[in-house]
Amino acid sequence: MRFYLTTHKRHWVRLTDVPLFLKSEHFVQAVKLPEARGRYAVDSGGFSELQRHGRWTRTPQQYVDDLRRIWECVGPYDWAAPQDWMCEDLIIHGGKAGPLTFVGTHLSVAEHQRRTVANFLELRSLAPDLRIIPVLQGRTIPDYERCRELYERAGVDLTQEATVGLGSVCRLQSTREGAAIVTAMAAHGLRLHGFGFKTLGLARVGHLLASADSAAWSSHARYRPSLPGHTTHKNCANCLPYALRWRTHVLSAIPAWHQPSLDGRTAT
Repeated sequence: MRFYLTTHKRHWVRLTDVPLFLKSEHFVQAVKLPEARGRYAVDSGGFSELQRHGRWTRTPQQYVDDLRRIWECVGPYDWAAPQDWMCEDLIIHGGKAGPLTFVGTHLSVAEHQRRTVANFLELRSLAPDLRIIPVLQGRTIPDYERCRELYERAGVDLTQEATVGLGSVCRLQSTREGAAIVTAMAAHGLRLHGFGFKTLGLARVGHLLASADSAAWSSHARYRPSLPGHTTHKNCANCLPYALRWRTHVLSAIPAWHQPSLDGRTAT
């Protein structure tokens, strides 16, 4: 299981060889892009897009152009997420969660799944060389099974994909429901990536995932004292040493019988 450290700091790709996970928009905004020192993967930023707008504001062609620039300037990435449609209640129905306002798409789960599969097919047609992965979306196990079948009917054999994203389980990851969803999809022989998985989720189902990512280190740091000697900032919410220490702690808390090595390679 490879564990990606999620960050909005694009320059970190040249500072560490620990696997990183970054939104494409953080690269797009840069005039000059840093060359990656280690592995990284690219998030499409779908949660923010749908939270703010209730739709995608970038066309598939624009997204492909962005991904191609990242590939050519930063270096080949492990994979990039598609412009998928999350199925959380807030994304669909709208509302507030803390400081965030969700406008809502006001579409059905089934329509979100249809659009997710259609987008993947379009992106792969536009750029078959860019390692764009399929993502499963849903709310319940039958939903995820239906999404898997949509790919199957479209001629996509998910068992042959190097990575299959598992969306909309971030808030369920540490629950029995979330574990049941991961278990059900892994039973099909899929090499799953768990978006936004933290300690409890990894302890439950980390052995069923090919990879996972998390940005929880940042909020964790925001409410704790800065590391000794870090006197130039109020907290370590944007601090690479803190993030690396947090990642080591998370991985060391995973049960030893399915623990990955700290650099992201499978332990032997």
